[in-house]
Amino acid sequence: MDDPELRAYLDRIGAERPAVLDAGALAALHRAHQLTVPFENLSIHLAQPISLDEGHLLAKIVTGRRGGFCYELNGAFALLLEALGAQVTRVAARVYGGGKLGPLFDHLALVVRLPGGSGPWLADVGFGSNSTYPLRYDSREDQDDPGGRFALAGTADGDVELFKDGEPQYRIEQRERRLDDFVPTCWWQQTSPDSHFTLSTICSRLTEDGRISLSGRTLIRTSGGTRTEQELGTDRDVLAAYRDHFGIVLDRVPTVAHPEKR
Repeated sequence: MDDPELRAYLDRIGAERPAVLDAGALAALHRAHQLTVPFENLSIHLAQPISLDEGHLLAKIVTGRRGGFCYELNGAFALLLEALGAQVTRVAARVYGGGKLGPLFDHLALVVRLPGGSGPWLADVGFGSNSTYPLRYDSREDQDDPGGRFALAGTADGDVELFKDGEPQYRIEQRERRLDDFVPTCWWQQTSPDSHFTLSTICSRLTEDGRISLSGRTLIRTSGGTRTEQELGTDRDVLAAYRDHFGIVLDRVPTVAHPEKR
């Protein structure tokens, strides 16, 4: 990432370039990213192929002012942190769902070490409703965060499991991976009727006091622990919600790829 791209990325998330990338600066960038760049799978339902090429990630998220899912969001965030001097290890994780683990490469997370030696930190801006701030990756104590109470625990085979409020979220394989390693599973997530990403649309981001999401035609707001839902009746209402709440300008409403599996 060159300097103009770095400046554009920071502008995209409304952040200043930190004088020193320390733990406080990492936390601020992590939060700013989630406040401005939504977790969304709209490309799948707009027949827009998802590319993990670094240039394509920046073009979509920074220039195109879109969001994405884990491979895109954490893939791009890793580039930002590296441009600021961090050492970033890309790790694969298996996500819990329905009481069982998904496949390897189901999720991309980041293990970050900062220029001054701070870390390792678990950074993840691509898991929907997750921790607002990075978590201490080497700690096995509870870690309180605005998003909940998180904990990391080692497994018998050397992996690391992430828990939120006592519930397992995903299991991290600790070996370093390249972004290219996630391409086959990224393709599967985009195309398979067995992938939950093809069954419905989601667009969601952190807010100052909660979260806002558009799931299908349902606008969901969580504020101060209170959840409200609003059904959007027309395509015009849906497109306006994408624009006004997520900064995403579309010319048509995404069409669910595999409605028969819902």
